[in-house]
Amino acid sequence: MLGAIVGDIVGSRFEWNSIKTKEFDLFTESSKFTDDSVMTLAIASALLKAKDDYSRLSEIAIKQMRLVGRMYPYCGYGGMFKHWLFSDDLGPYNSFGNGAAMRVSACAFAAQSLAQVKELSCMVTEVTHNHSAGIRGAEATAVSIFLAREGRSIGEIKDYIDKNYYSLDFTLNEIRDSYKFDATCQNTVPQAVIAFLESTSYEDTLRNAVSLGGDSDTLAAIAGAIAGAYYGIPEDIQKKALTYLDERLYRIWSEFTAVFI
Repeated sequence: MLGAIVGDIVGSRFEWNSIKTKEFDLFTESSKFTDDSVMTLAIASALLKAKDDYSRLSEIAIKQMRLVGRMYPYCGYGGMFKHWLFSDDLGPYNSFGNGAAMRVSACAFAAQSLAQVKELSCMVTEVTHNHSAGIRGAEATAVSIFLAREGRSIGEIKDYIDKNYYSLDFTLNEIRDSYKFDATCQNTVPQAVIAFLESTSYEDTLRNAVSLGGDSDTLAAIAGAIAGAYYGIPEDIQKKALTYLDERLYRIWSEFTAVFI
């Protein structure tokens, strides 16, 4: 889960100022957490509260996303999601936006099996992103993280995602020049997975993701979540990233880590 938060912070300053290179400083004064981190931690909070009975996870996820999310009204929510967030009664709105995938990483740490990670992912996703492409994007992300946690090889992770979710028959170099901002799952998750698959380390994964341009914080959050589970996160990067969280968000991360990681 921290892998997603670090990726979000690293990618944040490039979301509207895309670059096409891997050469950049990971952290600057312009770096910040965005809605990706806030919603990741809201889902983590929901899993903590539901850990003894996941049958109510969807209901609790709605409550926690609205509770935590409303404390950060200007952190970068998309228009439809922000409308949902500040409503008390709106249901899912058939979205396939990449917000489904960027917030789901905690499910891969709470789950005890591949079947359960799929179930938990769906439960926290369908409350807003109930389009099949949104559910698929979130599940593919959570499954990739879970397989990485299990110690599966990069080749095994690629084969599973390629067979069950998305065609991964492209390279970053083939798409980098033409890739543009795209907030859909189907044009974010495969690219983020490839950023991990072509990596040599956690840091290299983030550099791969950001170098594509586009929705950089979300690309790096998704790729970083997988890479964090696979490689681990260097201690100096962890420590620096956590300084960007306020006390409230840091507490959720700390409590979740104590229970599930």
